[in-house]
Amino acid sequence: MFPLDVKDRKILYQLDLNSRQSLNTIGSKVRLTKNVVQYRIDRLVKTGIIKNFFTSIDFYKLGYINLGIYVNYQYYTPDIEKDIINYFINSQQAWFIANIQRKFDLIVLFSVDNMNQFFSFWKQTLRNFRYYFQNALISFFTKTYYLPISYLIEEEDISQRLKHELIDGGSKVEIDETDKAILRNISLNSRKPIIDIADDLHTSSTTIANRIKKLEAMKVINGYRINIDYLKLGLQLFNVHLNLRNYDKLYQILSYVKRNPYLISASEVIDHCDLSLNYHSTNFNELHFTI
Repeated sequence: MFPLDVKDRKILYQLDLNSRQSLNTIGSKVRLTKNVVQYRIDRLVKTGIIKNFFTSIDFYKLGYINLGIYVNYQYYTPDIEKDIINYFINSQQAWFIANIQRKFDLIVLFSVDNMNQFFSFWKQTLRNFRYYFQNALISFFTKTYYLPISYLIEEEDISQRLKHELIDGGSKVEIDETDKAILRNISLNSRKPIIDIADDLHTSSTTIANRIKKLEAMKVINGYRINIDYLKLGLQLFNVHLNLRNYDKLYQILSYVKRNPYLISASEVIDHCDLSLNYHSTNFNELHFTI
């Protein structure tokens, strides 16, 4: 576990709310000078607490379908497991892959622009590895809510937490190739300066700035966040599936669980569960108490 002081936590929280905001803006909020903020951010990156700064893109608005694959293994060895994971890593559609414990062994999250594309990929997956899959479930995510990591600062004002949630699940909008190039440019580096993006795309800074504002207004870009190494903070990631007896209570339950500062995302799901909740927690006993 890496020790963080109050100022580090406040900087991480501000970056999670908006990782494109300037050093001066962050400094004014955490009461540090621009140079000290830069030093602390560099240190958090160097120690691996901050893994990267990313742009939150609503892929539903680009016409993509989000789905999850949950796998139980059988008859496998560590080398076979490595081959399976590398296979998913090398695919262009997977954007989250994790080994997990208890009910499933592996989870893979996908975004595809049409189901035929996924069917083709999944058939090839089964040709390669069906013998090692005891069971595989496929779920469709219809809407996802991302919450700020409020536990960093023990935020007590729930309204502020909900004010900064990011929601994926909008209707499709049309964007052109320049917009797509901008999204590729900043997807994994949300702090990339506009002038550098302009140089890469051989256009003006004004054009890039206006395009980004348009993408924000359309909610294609719905925020700028950070990817933290929660393990270095002494936390683990837990995925909880809820099946509801009364589906009419779904939004009431969502409203309730969002109050927990350790909930980092919640998804409405079609298939083997109704809600998929992701928590950061120190251990299973603490999570069990939350449940």
